[in-house]
Amino acid sequence: MIDLKGKIAVVFGLANKRSIAWGIAQQLHAAGATLAIGYQNERMKLEAQDLIAELPGASGFQCDVSVDSEIETVFAALKEQHGKLDILVHAVAYAPAADLKGEFVNTSREGFRIAHEVSVYSLIAVTRAAAPLMTEGGSIMTLTYLASERVVPHYNVMALAKASLEASVRYLAYELGPKNIRVNAISAGPINTLAARGVGDLSEMRKAHIERSPLHRGVDQIEVGGVALFLASPLASAVTGETIYVDCGYNIMGF
Repeated sequence: MIDLKGKIAVVFGLANKRSIAWGIAQQLHAAGATLAIGYQNERMKLEAQDLIAELPGASGFQCDVSVDSEIETVFAALKEQHGKLDILVHAVAYAPAADLKGEFVNTSREGFRIAHEVSVYSLIAVTRAAAPLMTEGGSIMTLTYLASERVVPHYNVMALAKASLEASVRYLAYELGPKNIRVNAISAGPINTLAARGVGDLSEMRKAHIERSPLHRGVDQIEVGGVALFLASPLASAVTGETIYVDCGYNIMGF
């Protein structure tokens, strides 16, 4: 059994009970980690705080990761409260709905910018803030999707953002390795999250996943959380710069 007692974890990206961030938070909490869990804005505050209250000892905070001053405020508070950080979970992604519909060739310049700023640059920004607190080493992880490598109709500009995110993981892993900070990505199968519902034909994606994956079923947030728990633990001490698939094997299939 993995024991994370004494470890401090910060999780960005809780929206509701369907969030992958919630599945990860549950697994880290069950293993004994002390959690700080972030939600984006006032609109998401009530539901997020109700969920956080289900995890005794966990605290919540509001942070829009596209605003540097909010990131700075959060990590200053974490430093004051805990003095260190061991685990960082980046479960944040967004692209304008208009750029997730129709033809990819019609991607707007502004949509391209927003998708990359929110979904990719935010990982760099929170990692930069977290690294000085990881004085005993640490584990950083983010969430990606197979569309970074293969065409998934309607995923459009978000697919490019995920490809950039995976490249960012590799560069961060390289630079932070000497500090014993590991950086990895989890590529989950399609899950009915708030973010995923913005992608057209999500139900068709999930149906194809179940039909074609070797395990012939979908994946849920708790299973993704289990892999996050592994990455957060000493069992993954030599794993960095990787993209780990949690998709019931769908990624290995040709057709």
